[in-house]
Amino acid sequence: MPKIIEFLTVEIGSTITKVNGFQLGQDGSFELLAQGFAPTSIAEGDIRIGYEAALTELNNLTIAIAPDVKVYVNSSAAGGLRMTVHGLTYSMTARAAREAALGAGAIVKMVTAGLLDDFALDEIHKINPNIILLAGGVDFGEKEIVVKNAQLLASLEIKAPLVYAGNSALRNQIHELFSRHGIEFLIAENVFPEVDVLNTLPLRKVIHEVFNKHIIHAPGMQHLADMTSREIIPTPGAVLLASELFAETCGDCLVFDVGGATTDVHSVTAGSPDWTSKQIEPEPFAKRTVEGDLGVYINAQNIFELNHDSIKKEELSALKAVPTSNDEKALTQKLCKIAVETSVRRHAGVVMEAYTPTGKKQTIRGKDLTAVKWVIGTGGALTRIEGGKRILNSICIGAGKYLLPSPDTKVLIDRDYRFSALGTLAQDYPEQVKTTFRNWVEKETK
Repeated sequence: MPKIIEFLTVEIGSTITKVNGFQLGQDGSFELLAQGFAPTSIAEGDIRIGYEAALTELNNLTIAIAPDVKVYVNSSAAGGLRMTVHGLTYSMTARAAREAALGAGAIVKMVTAGLLDDFALDEIHKINPNIILLAGGVDFGEKEIVVKNAQLLASLEIKAPLVYAGNSALRNQIHELFSRHGIEFLIAENVFPEVDVLNTLPLRKVIHEVFNKHIIHAPGMQHLADMTSREIIPTPGAVLLASELFAETCGDCLVFDVGGATTDVHSVTAGSPDWTSKQIEPEPFAKRTVEGDLGVYINAQNIFELNHDSIKKEELSALKAVPTSNDEKALTQKLCKIAVETSVRRHAGVVMEAYTPTGKKQTIRGKDLTAVKWVIGTGGALTRIEGGKRILNSICIGAGKYLLPSPDTKVLIDRDYRFSALGTLAQDYPEQVKTTFRNWVEKETK
């Protein structure tokens, strides 16, 4: 079978644009044939410059590209959607809405619970969000505060679309309210339709739609739609979708994407019955957290300030976006280790002790990671620098104060950095992506 690129995936990152060429094999898996990289050209006002440079590098590998090649695009270069989230109670709808927003690649700038006050409304004005998310109430439950919040948000006259994902009994009333104010209005299923029931997937899909419209009009990104006839999705959303398909195929997983500006953590697991029975709040099966202060280049200073013991200040002089020397690589490795250790503690469940009338009892707040079967490293820092596997193995210590993966958890490094690409292809080819993951795991564990 001749090597011909039938699928191109394009990732427009904040610093690097990456193009992958795939062929669909006879076994139904995606074979990676070639990759091309170039600096992202958003600063030049046209992302096509970086894309064409990356494509030229791929073409230089002398792999033929099919005339009818299918092109898929994901991007994080525009910084994601600034979102504010407004629910009824933080432990229920506000938190559920926040989980869905993060899973879709949005940047949650503000979360409120209960009736909005003047201070909150002023803060929303300052944030000037790209999207406002209103939730609240189980289906056919609380109405008064949700309606009042809708009225207050409408009065702000912010020209951002509003997504409603609350009490389904109020949809028509709230739709009419925002229509009168000329505000774009989108509806998603209630993120908390019943007590202790999280329903985040429909909301994630709606936020992806808003992202697709928004990013095409972001500065320097106006030509993005010219590359593909398909929906453009946020890179973190693509990685989360890939993580879900990996877990469905190979078992519960925890995926780290350590980048120059942020560290994203994705977990797909229901946890262990021994611990989840002690949870005081429900957790989504698929969860994403983004740590905006943990990046190995743009936010390296933040990591240094978190841990002075591991890094000396003079070592920061070796900081490079793409490390090449031994000193540069050693610094990036140290930064990466701190980012992984810090981000997993923020993502994982915490074991707490509470005193009750019947004595001391353990409770859990957060995501139980003890049932995770695979820990996977993707992104530049973990895949391009030596020691990534050792870093991920170091957090597999089991349950203690934090509910971390067990010591026998298997660690994989996505050395070709395919997770976001496969997550983008999974929009149309989920079964083929699952086959690709299955083959990868079989090869890595032989």
